[in-house]
Amino acid sequence: MPRFLPVEIAVQDAAGARIALESGATRVELCQALGLGGLTPSAGLIEATVDVAAATSVTSFVHVLIRPRGGGFVYDADELDLIGRDIRLARSLGADGIVVGALTDAGALDLDAIAAFLDAAEGLDVTVHRAVDAAADPLAAVAALAGTGVRRVLTSGGAPDCRAGRAVIARMVTEVGGALEVMAGGGVRVDDIAALAGAGVDAVHLSARQGVARGGASGPGGGEVGFDTTDAAIVRAAVAAARAPVAR
Repeated sequence: MPRFLPVEIAVQDAAGARIALESGATRVELCQALGLGGLTPSAGLIEATVDVAAATSVTSFVHVLIRPRGGGFVYDADELDLIGRDIRLARSLGADGIVVGALTDAGALDLDAIAAFLDAAEGLDVTVHRAVDAAADPLAAVAALAGTGVRRVLTSGGAPDCRAGRAVIARMVTEVGGALEVMAGGGVRVDDIAALAGAGVDAVHLSARQGVARGGASGPGGGEVGFDTTDAAIVRAAVAAARAPVAR
């Protein structure tokens, strides 16, 4: 049967969420510092983005990344406590879902931490992010999520990008057998979407970013000049590609 893939866009501001919404995206992953792989957004940004979705009565749109720092995904007790606090805050501010992940020192998925995140989410949609791609065995990490209450997993198949990992992503889809949504991410380009759909994924994820040089000089201590924004044309093209019928 032909099917149409949901498109998730990683955004860093309310304007990006508005662009994604108006361009036909299914949902956003809201974060900050995409250059670091994404970090937890501020309370004000969560609230503003929830307002963007509420203004058009769109539901299940705002999914908040909860990641306390850059680097790896093995967290100490203080970091796990902070993740729990941020999950509860995101829920209180009206988020529709959260995006989380954690690994053990041995490189396995930290299922105890995931269970605690699910408890803190209290019924919100839960996505496990590309921590699974940093696991010692990404296929086993994804398979371990089936039946836990996690809604979906974001993965590149353990590879640097979705193109290199497409065969493993297809194996992940087969392994979970519909018990978990498999969303392809990691360097996704519009031209990749048809092949990913053919691999059987349930959704695609991309940032659709372009750099802009506005906002004035950064000056000493201000970091790089310019910043990334969400490109409406890329989002529209991705949505169009995802809506092209593909026989599974």
